[in-house]
Amino acid sequence: MIVGVIIGEFVPGVQPAFDTARFASVSAPIAAGLIVMMWPILTKVQYEALPRLLVTRKTLTHIALSVFLNWVVAPLVMLALAWATLPDLPGYRTGVIMVGIARCIAMVMVWNQLAGGDANYCAVLVVLNSVLQIALYSPYAVWFVNIMGGAGADIHVSYGNVAISVLIYLGIPLGAGLLTRALCLYLTSRDFFTNRFLPLISPLGPLGLLYTIVVLFAYQGHHIIHDIGPVFRVIVPLVLYFTIMWAGAFALVWWLGRRARGNGQWSYEMAVVQSFTAGSNNFELAIAVTIAVYGVGSEQALAATIGPLVEVPVLLALTWVALYLGRTLHWDRQSRVNPEELAGQDGGQRERLSEDTDEKRSSKSNHERVEETAV
Repeated sequence: MIVGVIIGEFVPGVQPAFDTARFASVSAPIAAGLIVMMWPILTKVQYEALPRLLVTRKTLTHIALSVFLNWVVAPLVMLALAWATLPDLPGYRTGVIMVGIARCIAMVMVWNQLAGGDANYCAVLVVLNSVLQIALYSPYAVWFVNIMGGAGADIHVSYGNVAISVLIYLGIPLGAGLLTRALCLYLTSRDFFTNRFLPLISPLGPLGLLYTIVVLFAYQGHHIIHDIGPVFRVIVPLVLYFTIMWAGAFALVWWLGRRARGNGQWSYEMAVVQSFTAGSNNFELAIAVTIAVYGVGSEQALAATIGPLVEVPVLLALTWVALYLGRTLHWDRQSRVNPEELAGQDGGQRERLSEDTDEKRSSKSNHERVEETAV
């Protein structure tokens, strides 16, 4: 961020250079960074495991809870916080709201891994949110910005513009991730894909994000220096939002686990998945849409760009909190699902049942022989 601001303030001709080539109304260098930073994460998602994971009642219950937290509670919480903290800054308020309606599909996998959450369920929720965002982000943007966000005529969003931006900056990397994963698994082995290919492309995600942040702050360096007060005010609703959503979801799963009394559905691993999914956002998509709709030099784009600068340290701290609570609180027993084993789950259950029946019959027969001998 600091490097970008310095470049934007003291290097002449930065903005005209970025605007030389444009892609879908966005500077080409910025558009490239927005797409590249999402491709590696979306390549890691286990799309092939989704049909097998959806056959369990436990998965469907957690999907329903996640949809409620992510697409009902979270946008309303961010809307309330944006109005409470930024009532006199409609441009920045709109940018914060755009962050709130973009549900996380990338960094949540990192936080989930660090905190010891269930990777399979996290993958299911990532796929689900990816699909829902393509369908819901545009109508949500129109509803929360134009109607509930109190946006003036100069900052209204167009459904068509938002939909095109979502298709470009989420659809392209999602399609690229699906195609890359399918081709690599078809042409090579899963071991090669997991242990060699994914580590090779993984650095492109954070590098693309850092590159995009530097370019955005370079583009807005002069604006940031002369309006530093509003920039710091944007941090307040973001910190409150990440903390409230994470703590609320984590406490809810813990409470449900205490009520369930050991059925394995509300374990610590599931609390991690639900809390980090609810408490984080797809800031890449929010940045891409605000740039495409409002322009790279807009207050909305600047507010969205501040999102990852706040989210990363806050959620990193919350991973430590999760690990501490995992050790100190009483949790429902761990119950993970291995997608590779689900296909043969019914057959395995039948085999175990048959084995148990045989053992009981053998035990009964032995008991009868003992009684006959005694007689």
